[in-house]
Amino acid sequence: MTILEQRRTRGLAIGLLAVLSLPALSNSDNSAADTPSDVDEIELLFPEQRHENIAELVAQFIQKSHYNQVAVDDQLSSKVLDFYIKNLDRNRMYLLASDIEYFERYRYQLDDIVKSKPLDPVYEMFEVYQTRVRERLNFALSQLESEPDFTGNEEYQFDRTEEPWAADTKELDAIWRGRVVNDALSLVLEDEPWEKVQEVLSKRYRGFIKRMNQVNNDDVFERFMNMFAHAVDPHSSYLSPRNAEEYRMAMSLSYVGIGATLQTEDDFVRIVNIIRGGPADFDGKLKRDDRITAVSQGTDGEFTDVIGWRLDDVVDLIRGPKESVVRLQVIPANAVPGSPKEIIELTRGAVKLEEQAAKSDIIKVPREGREWSIGVIEVPGFYRDYRALNSGDTDFTSVTKDVKRLIGELEEQGIDGLVIDMRGNGGGHLTEATALSGLFIDNGPIVQLRNSIDVDRSPPQRLDDPDPVSRVAYNGPLAVLVDRFSASASEIFAGAIQDYARGVIIGQQTFGKGTVQNLYSLDQYFRSEDEKGFGQLTLTIGKYYRVTGASTQHRGVYPDISLPSNIDTEIVGESARENALPWDTVKTTRFSAGTPLGTTIESLTANHVERSKYDPNYQYQMDRIQASKEIRDQKTVSLNVDTRRTKREQQLADALKRENERRTALHLELIESLDDIDDEDVPDVQLEQAAKIVTDMATLLEINTTTGQTAQVLR
Repeated sequence: MTILEQRRTRGLAIGLLAVLSLPALSNSDNSAADTPSDVDEIELLFPEQRHENIAELVAQFIQKSHYNQVAVDDQLSSKVLDFYIKNLDRNRMYLLASDIEYFERYRYQLDDIVKSKPLDPVYEMFEVYQTRVRERLNFALSQLESEPDFTGNEEYQFDRTEEPWAADTKELDAIWRGRVVNDALSLVLEDEPWEKVQEVLSKRYRGFIKRMNQVNNDDVFERFMNMFAHAVDPHSSYLSPRNAEEYRMAMSLSYVGIGATLQTEDDFVRIVNIIRGGPADFDGKLKRDDRITAVSQGTDGEFTDVIGWRLDDVVDLIRGPKESVVRLQVIPANAVPGSPKEIIELTRGAVKLEEQAAKSDIIKVPREGREWSIGVIEVPGFYRDYRALNSGDTDFTSVTKDVKRLIGELEEQGIDGLVIDMRGNGGGHLTEATALSGLFIDNGPIVQLRNSIDVDRSPPQRLDDPDPVSRVAYNGPLAVLVDRFSASASEIFAGAIQDYARGVIIGQQTFGKGTVQNLYSLDQYFRSEDEKGFGQLTLTIGKYYRVTGASTQHRGVYPDISLPSNIDTEIVGESARENALPWDTVKTTRFSAGTPLGTTIESLTANHVERSKYDPNYQYQMDRIQASKEIRDQKTVSLNVDTRRTKREQQLADALKRENERRTALHLELIESLDDIDDEDVPDVQLEQAAKIVTDMATLLEINTTTGQTAQVLR
């Protein structure tokens, strides 16, 4: 009987299976062995028949329907193995070099396994990882028997993503001694006694082991198939039946929670996105890339440590009855391990759709004895109520209709220019992207779309202004404010405004997501009484191109005038994603652009650069960005308690000094502590700068109009 047959008949215990089929899993003398209770809790993992059916169907979809019509072959198999290993142990804290060497036997087999052969090797590799995790966590528990020395000169390297795999368990033991000391030191710096530190970390490590032992067949299958899809491109994915249902709930905004999208990364749950109109959005303190370390129920409940937890367990803990309170303990984005944790208190509630609608405001810009009025319209997403539209309701909600109404209201108040704020706008309905662009462009094409069946066969589909006969809603000075999180539909809009020379793009290089995805519910492809379901596949099927023929994919839209941002383009955006589809071009489609803005942009940029030298808020922002970069570039931290405490105090002192220097320059009252800062005190530097640049545009337009010169500026 072969090893695969042994697995499929489930006839062997996990320990015997490990001896027969896996690389050596023995512990060094210094490592704690698995306790009998740990092994007894483990359920033998194996692929079910429906998993193999799903895998075969996913392989067919990838070959026939993906934009690149990817061949499921040895080349893809090699990429899948790398993605799977990275997903299991991205920070190289568990697996050994010998494990990786053992996995190499499957490098060119995973394509055949997915298409037609048993998936047992996938589960076999996971069991190696699962065993290594138990070894490490049991070793960590053994290190808690006595209090570490926090007075030495050692450093802990928390970023091991580029380091070689550990050669043996002794090398891993050394790494994990530093990990445990750092975990403990993080609590000691919060003035916790050693007994409390022992209690918290013991509970954390034992909980991690317990959750690892509770992994089921679906969990392993989803993890692998998701990496299989990601090896094709980063926006293709597979979700298990349970997570597919979670996705549908999130898209319907029908559940009560905090209004944030979560994702596991290493041992932490990370904030991926803040949903507009949700409790976290209203509160404003929780940010993208913050990491949740503990959750508390109510205003005074005890915190439950969630480091190492499964994502769905953390989600269940955060959810709760409407109007109830949940407190999150978080490590702020970009902070190194052991940094001060923040407590964020949120009142659970449903996402309010009306808060996702476009909003307007007016910024007053004083300039040479005159106050200019610059309108601002914040566009958080490209929304449209298709249900109302399909039912015949002519008063259906849409972002284009809302923006058109807001423009009218702003013009009634008398504005000199307009900023369309699309920072953080992740996209939405394509129809709304073309319609919104049409509010500022007379008529013509907005974007080109090519799908998988068009590649090398026919020209891309041209999508025009859907309402070419309507008048332009606004023809004054216009700027579009974007950042690295502006993606997809917002890039179509910004690209069209730039290509038609209708306005100036200000801010940061956008995300670079120029691809189209289709979602396939896999249940419809199987006739089965299996109540578990088959999950869903998201697959990239098309690509967007600007009217110039340039793709927004990978490169995004480059601003005409750059503004400083704390978002690091090296780690955020399509170009930062491994395996992203490349930038390319198609033929330019015929369109009538306005007068080129090159000279105007040069003038605006020169004014902006000169003005920024003396702008306290701008300089404050630059200093904050530099401080964040220094923290972000760290890969190690000291394990000396005095060094860590001194550095923490210095960082807080530096932040307080920066804030008071800004206040001094602006003739504001100084503060004694960072806790004294109100939300109203925090400047929106990018929006301020955008408003000043639009004021420059309005000034140029007025001068040109007065002198009778041909205005190169924007109308």
